[in-house]
Amino acid sequence: MLYYLFEFLEKNYQLPGAGLFQFITFRASAAVILSLLISTIYGKRVINFLRAKQVGESVRELGLEGQSQKAGTPTMGGIIIIMSTLIPVLLFAKLENIYILVLIATTLWMGTIGFVDDYIKIFKKDKEGLKGKFKVLGQVGLGILVGATLYFHPEVTIKEELKAPNSVEVVANGNAELEYGNEEKSTKTTIPFVKNNEFDYSALLSWMGDNYKSYAWLIFIPIVVFIITAVSNGANLTDGIDGLAAGTSAIIVLTLGIFAWVSGNIIFSDYLNIMYIPRAGEITVFIAAFAGGLVGFLWYNAFPAQVFMGDTGSLTIGGIIAVIAIAIRKEWLIPILCGIFLAENLSVVLQVSYFKYTKKKFGEGRRIFLMSPLHHHYQKKGYHESKIVTRFWIVGILLAVVTVVTLKLR
Repeated sequence: MLYYLFEFLEKNYQLPGAGLFQFITFRASAAVILSLLISTIYGKRVINFLRAKQVGESVRELGLEGQSQKAGTPTMGGIIIIMSTLIPVLLFAKLENIYILVLIATTLWMGTIGFVDDYIKIFKKDKEGLKGKFKVLGQVGLGILVGATLYFHPEVTIKEELKAPNSVEVVANGNAELEYGNEEKSTKTTIPFVKNNEFDYSALLSWMGDNYKSYAWLIFIPIVVFIITAVSNGANLTDGIDGLAAGTSAIIVLTLGIFAWVSGNIIFSDYLNIMYIPRAGEITVFIAAFAGGLVGFLWYNAFPAQVFMGDTGSLTIGGIIAVIAIAIRKEWLIPILCGIFLAENLSVVLQVSYFKYTKKKFGEGRRIFLMSPLHHHYQKKGYHESKIVTRFWIVGILLAVVTVVTLKLR
């Protein structure tokens, strides 16, 4: 909203300084500062409100050290993250931008699913919360909505650089000039560590004949559904000890911010030889606000936590990360960048599968890990949760560095 106000003031009254709002970097900086202020200043008020309403965590006895001390800690703290993300976005982002609209819808959609889950756990005294099938149904519904929007909306496009016949000689003489074609709809994405690193999902349907690109949505939308479901569940499983999900997610989001900014900038995308996505740079403003909200929430969620994010936060975080990665066409980097989420997910899948297999074969279930998800395995081994969180953050930073390196390492 402030963007439009200052745009009006600049256009009609030439107000000094109003032109700064035309720069994504300025608006992103303002968004992250405001988000930090909201999450740290008003976050305390939200925590006090949740405590007054007795919105406390009910802890199941799992035999983990320090677990009983967490009982009664306010949950649903994901409200802090959502609030401190959406307010700066509404103030500083271009609200007609399709990517911003999709991310706002994702935040509200996944936040609602998480809120209902937490509400059932707390006020209905049902520790299972929202039944898994309804949770997955909500994730699939969001995936269909996001996939259809990104596939069919006319403003979701890419631009490809035109190569002149004599481009080799021009580059050799050091006089290369940027020349791009018109914006075009495409289902191309980026494959890491490959020289010609663009892959078109529609190619999977080339066997259907000359008109195969018209049916690319049959591949694209299910892939979007799978990614959103997997990443949101991964973030949900990672939220198990103080500061782990918030800190890990902040690292991931800041890395995606780098990709969003360079992908939406015609000069840097050409220099790095990556896909140029018109209007995608605006996502940087959303990411800045989101990162500020995560770091501000971490102020209260670090050990010993004064508040838990609950599914209100964890499901929302995973959904947003997935949609950003898909929007900037870097979803194939998710297994690397979100390696912590992947490890947490796999630990549960492997544990459950192996337990069922050994129970069927030997009559007694056996386990790979002392406990899953993975962070609980290390708790069972006697590591303090602060050490676990710090080491997971370090691994997350290393994965983020590797992800950024893929910009040039092919």
